[in-house]
Amino acid sequence: MELLHLKNLQLKDKKVFIRCDFNVPMDEFGNITDDRRIRSAVATINYCLDEDCAVILASHFGRPKGEFDEKYSLAPVARRLQQLLKRHVSLAPSVVGEDALKMAQELPRHEVMLLENLRFEEGETKNDEELSKKLASMAEFYINDAFGVSHRAHASVHGITKYFDNEHKAAGFLLEKEINFFGKLIDNPVRPFAAIVGGSKVSGKLEALVNLLPKVDKLFIGGGMAFTFLKQLGYDIGASLVEDDLLEEAQKIMDKAKELGVKFYLPVDVIAAEKFAEDSVIKIVTAQEIPHEWMGLDIGPATVRLYREGLNDVQTVLWNGPMGVYEMERFARGSSKIANFVADSYATTVVGGGDTADLVQRVKVDDEITFISTGGGASLELLEGKILPGVEVLLAD
Repeated sequence: MELLHLKNLQLKDKKVFIRCDFNVPMDEFGNITDDRRIRSAVATINYCLDEDCAVILASHFGRPKGEFDEKYSLAPVARRLQQLLKRHVSLAPSVVGEDALKMAQELPRHEVMLLENLRFEEGETKNDEELSKKLASMAEFYINDAFGVSHRAHASVHGITKYFDNEHKAAGFLLEKEINFFGKLIDNPVRPFAAIVGGSKVSGKLEALVNLLPKVDKLFIGGGMAFTFLKQLGYDIGASLVEDDLLEEAQKIMDKAKELGVKFYLPVDVIAAEKFAEDSVIKIVTAQEIPHEWMGLDIGPATVRLYREGLNDVQTVLWNGPMGVYEMERFARGSSKIANFVADSYATTVVGGGDTADLVQRVKVDDEITFISTGGGASLELLEGKILPGVEVLLAD
């Protein structure tokens, strides 16, 4: 798909609205623990500043309920942006209040301002037309550089674009990079091509699995979603997470993999625990013999070895979703071992999904991954073969 290019816009001395994705993780003290998404937007921002533009930035953060909430303020993001851009970044006190509109109107060239959290406005997630119009009124050009929310038809991603013609809107460098990378990965991967798919539920990744099957040579399943497949095979999975309403779908996926000749891998052993807690008693059991009332919370050592063997000869690896409850140290070993193996391989390695990106950073192998996507849900929908709402409105004619 051909996107409207930022470099084709006549930006000189103009005012530019850039939708970014600054939805970054923070600790309990309001400190940013991973600024990857902020750093990823710097190239587009600096390009506009070099064109002598006045730059208005906008992003959401967390899930406030349509009203101001101090803990969801973008103040920490503004401070981090100042460090990265090496220039002052003004934080507007609101999104489209008179104060914010006045700041945007008076913003001089080479200056940067950041609107407060877009989701302080209830109309953002409802793609409200009035909010879209007010946001659009702030600038002469619109740029979407927020891949992580481009699968959402929100006011700042979708509704706003109707107020800009094709000569006044475009994809930012990050968005373009993400779309192009995933396009090449899915359409023309170097083979053998393997996908590692984890996470808690099959339901969230069902369409992605269906769409991936005809494209991959090997498919490795981990995380809570594996137990739906294991139960369908007749295994006793104890109290492990399962989606009973998707057992038939799980069977269809396994049947389709067999029909297509795709090697389909499931855990052969798991780390089982009596309860979902760091201090729980744990033991390694085969996937067929999880004790009654126990739950599987990570892949076991035999599965790690099996998956390593299966990944040995692949040339392209796509990974979306951890292998266990990696947030708890006792159940992170399987994910960590797979992360190290993927990072050390000579394959082209692609990580999609916020949890998986967080995982590879925790294991400190993020620099060894070929490409880390900034969007979890967005990358999944691309894998499902969908055109994202925020991308569709930026397609060149």
